[in-house]
Amino acid sequence: MVGGPGESGSECRGEAPLNVPGQRDSRGQGGDEKSQTLPPSLRMPEGPELHLASQFVNDACRTLVFGGCVEKSSVSRNPEVPFESSAYRISASARGKELRLTLSPLPGAQPPQEPLALVFRFGMSGSFQLVPREELPRHAHLRFYTAPPGRQLALCFVDIRRFGHWDLGGKWQPGRGPCVLQEYEQFRENVLRNLSDKAFDRPICEALLDQRFFNGIGNYLRAEILYRLKIPPFEKARSVLEALQQRRPSPELTLSQKIKAKLQNPDLLELCHSVPKEVVQLGGKGYGSESGEEDFAAFRAWLRCYGMPGMSSLQDRHGRTIWFQGDPGPLAPKGRKSRKKKSKATQPSPEDRVEDPPPPSKAPSRARRAKRDLPERTATQRPEATSFQQDPEAPKIPKKGRRKGRQAASGQHRPRKAKADTPSLEPEGTSAS
Repeated sequence: MVGGPGESGSECRGEAPLNVPGQRDSRGQGGDEKSQTLPPSLRMPEGPELHLASQFVNDACRTLVFGGCVEKSSVSRNPEVPFESSAYRISASARGKELRLTLSPLPGAQPPQEPLALVFRFGMSGSFQLVPREELPRHAHLRFYTAPPGRQLALCFVDIRRFGHWDLGGKWQPGRGPCVLQEYEQFRENVLRNLSDKAFDRPICEALLDQRFFNGIGNYLRAEILYRLKIPPFEKARSVLEALQQRRPSPELTLSQKIKAKLQNPDLLELCHSVPKEVVQLGGKGYGSESGEEDFAAFRAWLRCYGMPGMSSLQDRHGRTIWFQGDPGPLAPKGRKSRKKKSKATQPSPEDRVEDPPPPSKAPSRARRAKRDLPERTATQRPEATSFQQDPEAPKIPKKGRRKGRQAASGQHRPRKAKADTPSLEPEGTSAS
């Protein structure tokens, strides 16, 4: 069903919803509620953000009763949600980088309907927001409306960049490993049992994004985990993890001594569990500047490595930026120089913030020699720096080749060879973000 807040689709029968007296919003108030949001973050949502999102949905919707059809925006390519009920509740649970939303009809609701579950993957900017029906966010691609009486609210899946996805049926995506937050023992066993997998031939920073083994770990978490253990990001993953197979606490230690030793000297797999828990314990509504200055300040104060002044960065094989300190490791990409984040005092202004240019060549290039005979461009003629120069994680635009330039100059075009479509690289080992 596609439509705006004031439209009713052909699938909606229009029965009067069950009378739900005393309907309130997620703060236990009625009538003049304000928008409650879990805003999109600056970076791709990771395990802690999905967990916080499920907490938000459960807290915000605990006292709410929803009714009617589920609306999908006309621009979303995700599947329609064939669900209609005069009265139902919404609950959520999270596992790794996925969130399951369950729609449960109340007794006596019409038409008779079985519960329906949807599994969401947030992509790069997905989030849930609870807003008044007449104040829908611009990028609300799936909408669940509360039933009257009282002012109607809408629980919206908001996704500005539209990389998020939902599937019907409620099954977690096949191939994803156990959740690093909620299934620690299974997660640890799954990694150590599969160290012969070719994924562990790669640098540890790339292996940490493989959701078959590290379900819930993303870009900022991998940087923080490796930094705490002083592990070079481009060290071979198997070399780092094989030592953990032989790690056994001394049988002479008491249980309290074993727990204390584990807390004081955690290994990499233990940090994959405890570091995301720290982010969840920060509370708030996730991270990113749009999540509110207070929430963002707490997250920023928690960070030790990711994007911090004095830290270096390199792009891995998939073009994702890894932040670190010191030696990058033996498997670092050849020919790429690491960049160091400057402190705020030395950082350029936003208008001047571009990536460091390469050192000038001593001998003038052919293009420079040609420009000597051309009149200098005016200020209005000079091209502005693109946003890709400002964002080190943005995809790079390939430069025009010399062959293409010659063809344009001559006005003759050779027919292009047909190229088979190649699958896009997935930095996390699955088709989902």
